[in-house]
Amino acid sequence: MKSEVHGFRCLVAICMLSALVVSTVAAAQSYSNYPRMAPLPRYLMNDRAAEIALARSAAPAAISDAAAILVLEPHGYVTAVEGKNGFVCVVERGWMSPFDAPQFWNPKLRGPVCFNPEAARSILPMTYRRTALVLAGQSKEEIKKSIEAALAAKQLPPLEPGAMSYMMSQARISGRSGRSLDSPPDVLHGHWRELGCGPSGVPCHAESTVSWRP
Repeated sequence: MKSEVHGFRCLVAICMLSALVVSTVAAAQSYSNYPRMAPLPRYLMNDRAAEIALARSAAPAAISDAAAILVLEPHGYVTAVEGKNGFVCVVERGWMSPFDAPQFWNPKLRGPVCFNPEAARSILPMTYRRTALVLAGQSKEEIKKSIEAALAAKQLPPLEPGAMSYMMSQARISGRSGRSLDSPPDVLHGHWRELGCGPSGVPCHAESTVSWRP
């Protein structure tokens, strides 16, 4: 995937993935490669309230205030706040970037995103699965193969029509310094669509059509 598209391609994916906002930050600057996973505590946020606030910053308050909020713990993502409107907000880490992204294992990257109900049902399961594989100690290549196998076996849901995500946070975290990026985000939302990959036709990633601020 091309980094100049701000990494919003691949968020849900194998070639990926559901390349989130974490890739948006990585694509904006040039860093050193991160060849392997750092110690797990470096990917966690010690301040639970701060992670909740960061996740909510991805969407307008009218949406995120009533959304379910996930936070990352040593064993995976858990629900910190129950939702009322079907939306789910989460702070994704660098491993949600495309597999060839140099920032894949960057422990400083933080990408707030809020999924609408359709995306929460069809894209978020990939986030859970990919994170679980990371926490199980798999390498990038092993993760890619595991997800490809899961998709081929239809162990993950197909993308639903209308799936989209808000990525409007002004508190995205830079991979270089670990500091917030103060510039206003460009993306309002992305509509995800499934793409085929290879002669087998096994879907390998999702791609977003991005709407930009005027």
